[in-house]
Amino acid sequence: MGTGHSQSPLSAGGKHRRPLIIAFALTGSYMLVEFIVGFAVNSLALISDAAHMGTDVLGLGMALAAITLANRPSTSQRTYGLYRLEVLAALANGILLFAVAGYVLFEAVQRFSEPPEVPGVPMLIVAAIGFVINLISFRLLMAGSKESLNLKGAYLEVLADLLGSVGVIVAAIVLLTTGWAYADPIIGVGIGLFILPRTWKLTRQALRILLEVAPPHIDMDELRTAVLAVDGVVEVHDLHVWTITSGLESASGHVVIELDRDYQGVLDSVLTVLRDRYHIEHATIQCEPAAFEEPTSPV
Repeated sequence: MGTGHSQSPLSAGGKHRRPLIIAFALTGSYMLVEFIVGFAVNSLALISDAAHMGTDVLGLGMALAAITLANRPSTSQRTYGLYRLEVLAALANGILLFAVAGYVLFEAVQRFSEPPEVPGVPMLIVAAIGFVINLISFRLLMAGSKESLNLKGAYLEVLADLLGSVGVIVAAIVLLTTGWAYADPIIGVGIGLFILPRTWKLTRQALRILLEVAPPHIDMDELRTAVLAVDGVVEVHDLHVWTITSGLESASGHVVIELDRDYQGVLDSVLTVLRDRYHIEHATIQCEPAAFEEPTSPV
């Protein structure tokens, strides 16, 4: 039996912990500002947007906690450490985003029948500042979202709030220039419809990992063929590939090797194929000899 593994101690999300901390601090601070100003001017729009930013703070906090715990060393019982907490946080973020999108759509429909009066000037000023804050957080999390599913969840949280800020700015300008009260619910519907498909994609990716489905970028039939093509391998069975957390794939399987072959040499070739072609650094492969058949004696 042989294994191949990476020596890197950090998960994909762990490499981007610092930007996440900054985004968490910025979003949390401005959420308090929005609440204070919203209650001071009795603006339901600002209070609602502050509540939406509160979901972002919660999502970013869960992502940060998951990354911190996931990069603790493994133990004799937790042999993979706590990497899966990042995936669980991403799933929780997805569920949270579904709830927020549903709430936005519900509130938008209600406001079509009774559009509230919203003060345009404070709404515009606070939304503009919020846009800048969200844009900074968005840029901080962009790189990490391409490598970590957990960071992608946090990134989508901030993206949703960034678009919310744009929508509030547009609605405030319309209110100030025309007084048309329906601008707010129309923008709300647009934001809700934008959030839902992206949230579904995030949730589906998290569920694939938790169900240990093969990564979408790996064709298992092609991988099996590549292993069978290794000189000395005559059969492959019980081949499995799964994702532990974003950027960390693992594989296991059995290969049947010709009787007169050097097991270690064939094993090294199989591990090289998995590492170089499919970027699977952690693999456990068991080698088995081909069945030996006794020659039949002539009668």
